[in-house]
Order: sequence, then C-alpha cells, then structure tokens
Amino acid sequence: FVAGLLEGIKILDLTRLLPGGYCSMLLADMGADVLKIETPREGDYMRWNPPMLKNMSALFAAINRNKRSITLNLKHDEGKKIFERLLPEYDVLFEGNRPGVMEKLGFGYDTVSRINPRMIYCSISGYGQDGPYRDEVGHDINYIGIAGVLAMTGLRGGPPVVPAVQIGDLAGGAMFAAIGVLAALIGRSQTGMGRCVDISMTDGVVSWLSIHAAKHFADGDNLERGKMRLSGQYPCYAAYQTKDGRYISLGALEEKFWVNFCRAVERSDLVEKQFDDSDGPSGALKQVSAIFKQKTLAEWLDYLDAYDICVGPVNTIEDVFRDPQVLHRRMLFETDHPTEGKLKQIGMPIKFSGGNGAVERLPAPLLGEHTESVLRSLGYEANEIKRLREAGAV
Repeated sequence: FVAGLLEGIKILDLTRLLPGGYCSMLLADMGADVLKIETPREGDYMRWNPPMLKNMSALFAAINRNKRSITLNLKHDEGKKIFERLLPEYDVLFEGNRPGVMEKLGFGYDTVSRINPRMIYCSISGYGQDGPYRDEVGHDINYIGIAGVLAMTGLRGGPPVVPAVQIGDLAGGAMFAAIGVLAALIGRSQTGMGRCVDISMTDGVVSWLSIHAAKHFADGDNLERGKMRLSGQYPCYAAYQTKDGRYISLGALEEKFWVNFCRAVERSDLVEKQFDDSDGPSGALKQVSAIFKQKTLAEWLDYLDAYDICVGPVNTIEDVFRDPQVLHRRMLFETDHPTEGKLKQIGMPIKFSGGNGAVERLPAPLLGEHTESVLRSLGYEANEIKRLREAGAV
C-alpha cells in the first residue's frame, strides 16, 4: 500500500449509492480517512441491494472499503450538534442530495464554511446546483440521454443501446468529483481557504463529447448511431463474432494495422476498403464478418498474435478476472471481511511508484460500526452515547 499520498486528509461522506461511494473509495484507497455518515437503522440504501452476503450487500462491500461508519440523524437537534463538532476536524465533505436539502438541514455550504473555512464542500447531483433542471430527479440513463451519449450508442438503424456501466454516475459524477476535490485541496494549500465544488453528472458526460462536438461544430455531422468512425461504421474498427459464438475486437484505424490484418487473412483486396461503409453483401463489413466466423476466438487470438494488429477478446465479466493482464496489474484481489468472509475486490486503477498497488486498510464497515469510537473522540462519555442512541440522534 502506498501510504501517505492522502494521509492526514479527513473526509466526511454523507452520500448514498454509487457516485459518492465510488468517489470517496478512490480517495480512501489513496490514504484519506473517510468517515461515512449514515442514517440510523437504514443507512446507505446500497447496504440492502441484492445480492446479499451475510450481513451486507456485495455491492455495498465493493465500494466502501477503507471507510469508517457512524450513524447520525441530521434531523435531530442533538444529531446536528454532533455534526457541528465533527466539521472543524475534517477537510472534505461530500453530499449527494437534491439541491437545497443540505440548506434545509442547516448545513449548506455557507453555514459549513463559517464553521470551518478550510472545508472543501463537494456536492454531487444529476444536473448541478443551478439551472432549469436543478430540482429534477434522474438516473444515469437520463443524464447520458440529455448529454447525447445514449443517442449515439447502438447499431446502425437500431434503437439506442443503454450502456451496461453507469457512465454518468461513475465518470460524470464520481471521477470528476475526485478531480475537483483534489484540485481544491491543492488550492487550499496555497490560499488556506476551502471552497464549494459543484459536480453535475450531466456536465461530466457532456464534457466527454469533446471530439464528437468538434466534428459536429466543424462539418454539421449529426453523428448518427453506427455511422461514426469509432462506433462500428467501418470494418477496421468493429467487434466481430467468431466461429464459437464469441466476439473479437478489431481496432485497425491506422493504415499499417489494417494492411497487416489484410495480409494476415490473405485478403489484399480489402486493403483499399478500410473505410468502406456500404451495407450490401459485398461491403467490407460483411466480408470481414465472414472471415472471422472461420475460426474460434482462441484460434484467432493465437493466429493473429504473430502480427502487429490491434485485436483483443471481447471478454465476459468472468473472462475479465481470468485475463492475464488484469491479474498482473492486480486489478483483482481477495480480502478477509470479519463478518462476510473472503471477498473478491476490484483493485486500485492508479499505480504509483514505491508501492505494490494494494488497497486494503479497512473492510467495508457495518452500519454505525464506528459510532461509539468517533463520539468518544469528540469527548462524549458512555452514558451520553447511550442516551443519544435512545433519543434517536445516532
């Protein structure tokens, strides 16, 4: 484990579900001390999403390692007082409520910054803290729909295809939140002051349109599904079914890679058809498709390995975690959870010199597991903690 990168940075995480949970896990993996604030009894909704392990959801365990958990009722007067005592001790606050909710609870950015002027206050929402959609509800499919990604995804002539991975939640929300917070922490080291970081998941997805928008602005192309350079329009960049029903990816965009492919399959007549997009049976897409159906996936990978071509398997999720490159990069590891047993976990995607890429410091916490220890660190005695529990404040 690469200790010390974010050691000393203390984070309060009030978020639920995927965007905030994944974001704070990334920072926790890099050494930050993350304290997860959860409502009494219910906690983060993801705790109860199937499939269940023994006492918690496998999904919750997957994105909440290296965190501590306390229960705190921010609608209770004494719960508010405890939170006020926590704020000066922390560097970053994440919240993922609808805009305006934290203000109603009495802990909007203006209030929190008066209590702790050094606080980095990060709000993650679907559409941001302002604008005509500010108060609208939404999910990933809505964000990528508004941002244009859904309309561009799918086969030529077919309907939009919903991506299996939550792009808005993970990339638009979680990853941009992590970048924003890290930038704000660097800024604070120069000014001594915190700031608000406003993350819209929709904004994040729109920002991914950089090269697509550049083409649209330059030549007016409306970028139809299946008719774009990198979305299956051309035979040199597509996924093809093999003899055994599996799929292989071909990414021969550069001329040299396409020529190498044509030589490998002994089809020099296809060299000039690298960017042929005709639909008929004589079209290059159909011809290359027929070629790939002549061998199994394993046979193709073995045969083409001798050539300098951009090819690879289209892995199922089971295949991913047997892939030698994935395993070598330690993107899968096993951990022992005190109540859930042995768990397989995804590794840290950012590698640093001076460490082996391990991420485990703490297993995903039980609901409120650290409530008593945190309250004791704030000066609460055992009898006070018992009273607060009985009153529903924690």
